[in-house]
Amino acid sequence: MDQITNVMEYQEIARQKLPKMVYDYYASGAEDQWTLKENRNAFSRILFRPRVLIDVSKIDMSTTVLGFKISMPIMIAPSAMQKMAHPEGENATARAASAANTIMTLSSWATSSVEEVASTGPGVRFFQLYVLKERNVVAQLVRRAERAGFKAIALTVDTPRLGRREADIKNRFALPPYLTLKNFEGLDLGKMDKTDGSGLASYVAEQTDRSLSWKDVKWLQTITSLPILLKGVLTAEDARLAVQNGAAGIIVSNHGARQLDYVPSTIIALEEVVKAAQGRVPVFLDGGVRRGTDVFKAMALGASGIFIGRPVVFSLAADGEAGVRKVLQMLRDEFELTMALNGCRSLKEISRHHIVADWDPPRVVPRL
Repeated sequence: MDQITNVMEYQEIARQKLPKMVYDYYASGAEDQWTLKENRNAFSRILFRPRVLIDVSKIDMSTTVLGFKISMPIMIAPSAMQKMAHPEGENATARAASAANTIMTLSSWATSSVEEVASTGPGVRFFQLYVLKERNVVAQLVRRAERAGFKAIALTVDTPRLGRREADIKNRFALPPYLTLKNFEGLDLGKMDKTDGSGLASYVAEQTDRSLSWKDVKWLQTITSLPILLKGVLTAEDARLAVQNGAAGIIVSNHGARQLDYVPSTIIALEEVVKAAQGRVPVFLDGGVRRGTDVFKAMALGASGIFIGRPVVFSLAADGEAGVRKVLQMLRDEFELTMALNGCRSLKEISRHHIVADWDPPRVVPRL
């Protein structure tokens, strides 16, 4: 693994190592996968306007997210079932995030429980949540995350139904029988009786609630005092409603292009959401980030930080905890270099003036 020089190289290693069903589950998007490609391609339509002759001998990438100080604005998004990628799964990811002094978000569909992840050692961790039909199960999950020391809830709001992922249909995707969705073990699941491996996984998928609405965001606030981030917002209208309904933050996300195809890439949707939020809550970007240059572009468009998903599972598959550590380090190093070459010494110096996007009107160059 010494020859790896960028994040993208882990994907091919993962493809070679993983069973096709598992690789396709992680790698594929919905339907035509237009948005999957666009999540990456859109970054190339944003160019830099670097400032020169600025002393960049000292660069500070640290930031604060919901009051928690982290080393860089690069965090780990929730990705389900990570033990399919590597036997240590989410535990290895948690240790890598902690070593990098950044935040990990644990999927509620994880193959390691909140308690197991908490026991890996110190670290700031968020818990991703689906509101299921059985609200009692949701309440139990939230309590469990709270007791395990998780610091925020990332509520996924773009999944009243699961998107159509044709690779999973072709492969007849199922959670391997030796794994289970650990956060649901030991819960009172109401009408559910078969709780082994894929039985539990299919139960949870069937439990996605088509009636999910803003009133459920309000309900969630009544059962937890943890800050709630809304993950899956793509429009100004919903950003304004998120603020009105008491969200602590917004994650601009299209679910890794796995839900509705032909939605914009997250980097295109970002600025609209940032403007609508008007600085009242932080806005984060999730989706398509593979380079430090991508991180800078998101920050220049107003993001308070970014989350990475697939780079984590691919590097985990390739090289376990060491792979995830290396992905975080490579992105950190690239981002630091991008800041220096753009003349930025701290995150607050990164501005919209440092980029030009192909959707911008012709620029009037200010006279100095």
